Amino acid sequence: MLDIDRLVRSDEGLIHPSIYSDPEIYQLELERVFARSWLFLAHDSQLPRPGSFVQAYMAEDPVLVVRQRDGSVKAFLNQCRHRGMRICRVDEGTAKAFTCTYHGWAYNIAGELVNVPMEERAYHGEIDKSKWGPRQVPRIHQYKGFYFGTWDEDVPPFEEYLGDMAWYFDAMADRFDEGLTLVPGPTKWVIDCNWKFAAEQFSSDMYHVPVSHSSAFVALIADPEIRQAVDVTPPGRQFSGNGHGSGFGLRTSLESARIGGNWDAYMRSSQEEVYQRLGEQRALHDGHNTVFPNFSWLSINNTMRVWHPRGAGQIEVWAWSYLPKGAPEKAKQEARLDTVRTFSPAGIFETDDGENWTEIQQVLRGHVARQSYFNAQMGLGHERWDAEGLPGRTAGDMYQEMAARGMYQRWADLMSGLSWEEIAAKDADRMKNEEVPSA
Repeated sequence: MLDIDRLVRSDEGLIHPSIYSDPEIYQLELERVFARSWLFLAHDSQLPRPGSFVQAYMAEDPVLVVRQRDGSVKAFLNQCRHRGMRICRVDEGTAKAFTCTYHGWAYNIAGELVNVPMEERAYHGEIDKSKWGPRQVPRIHQYKGFYFGTWDEDVPPFEEYLGDMAWYFDAMADRFDEGLTLVPGPTKWVIDCNWKFAAEQFSSDMYHVPVSHSSAFVALIADPEIRQAVDVTPPGRQFSGNGHGSGFGLRTSLESARIGGNWDAYMRSSQEEVYQRLGEQRALHDGHNTVFPNFSWLSINNTMRVWHPRGAGQIEVWAWSYLPKGAPEKAKQEARLDTVRTFSPAGIFETDDGENWTEIQQVLRGHVARQSYFNAQMGLGHERWDAEGLPGRTAGDMYQEMAARGMYQRWADLMSGLSWEEIAAKDADRMKNEEVPSA
């Protein structure tokens, strides 16, 4: 039996490295973390009309996400009930039905079995097609244009699951009157590392930026005077709650000297719109974020991604550029190209991160390397509640590991097999026992 309390000691800031490399732990994660959490499926802009569909994954389970004729969205396992073949092997498109290319069983866009070849001859007309549709994702929720799904009938409603993270999510998702759009087609690539390294970094880690990305700033900003003026260690804050995390600098303007041109002109022109929707403080929120377990975005670079687990030591990254739907095309193009240059498979920041994660994973192949705890103690004991108008549990600087500890604690609670009611009770006890000052 796994001793989860030994692996994650969040109250001491200690993380055991076996959680990143043990195949037994990984298999249990699929059951107790991913099958019980709300997972990102698709954005509204990807499903423009009835029959529009995208393939997605819920951990290692492939699903089809399909716009229905009444405008609703359904998702079901992309697995034929005859011999387990994928029902659809196309990444996205528009369909009236899906036909398995192995034996030809056909399903409508709601995931109902509608045709079995040679039904009379092979099954003597006795197969009950109503019982042989693919497994449906039982709960789907649309939040600000983002569709999330879960296999778990008992998980709290999505807004409750988000908790105070909604304030930070909305800073991205609810920013513009016309909403957001995703640049068509995700960029996909594989990194040989555990999914938690990526999810944790986007949740909690600004600490790596001055060191890991020092050469990237030289490449990105050629003018040494401008580069010297860029503060890579600005003051900031960090949020942690329900396993989610956000870190952000305290900006004073919506402008981005890095991109310039039409994009900055659009940001200036939309400033009042954004302030009116979000308030000035939240409008200036510009940080790194993770909704537990594996949906992340980086608002300063207009990139969002899912860290799909592919075993204990590998992830498949699916990344999208997201943009204001109402922005001029030239502004969108500038922002999209900036995302490609910075956070894409060949982006100057992305490659730094991937190199770090793969190196860690390689080191963890060693027996001795897996025996010593990792230190996650930055800011331990210096958390605050509802400080400076920021909801929830926050740290007075973004160079903290509070959100990492929160992420691993939620992971540990789920891995321990606790019910959602028991997790909520433990969270309440932790809050009561913490001596955390409020503003």
